[in-house]
Amino acid sequence: MPTLLQIDFPLSGPWGEEMAEAFADLARLIADTPGLRWKVWTENEATGESGGIYLFDDEASARAYLDEHTRRLEGFGITGIRARIFDVNEPLTAITRGPLS
Repeated sequence: MPTLLQIDFPLSGPWGEEMAEAFADLARLIADTPGLRWKVWTENEATGESGGIYLFDDEASARAYLDEHTRRLEGFGITGIRARIFDVNEPLTAITRGPLS
């Protein structure tokens, strides 16, 4: 069953295009994560938050990534990491054109 992972954490920047340039290598690394279908990168400069919404093939893949990425973020000195895992209701998501592939 597809599994959604939501992660957010405090960040003081960079933002926008600077973030895209600074984290391009990390994005390529994340793209190769087993079981990952896609990630939407999130940022809110006004509240000093960043993170992402991820779709995985299954919960085991999402949990494995969460463990790995939490260690990575903590290695960058980031604390206050919040994460939530959800099952995806595929029939309803299909009706509302949610990208499942």
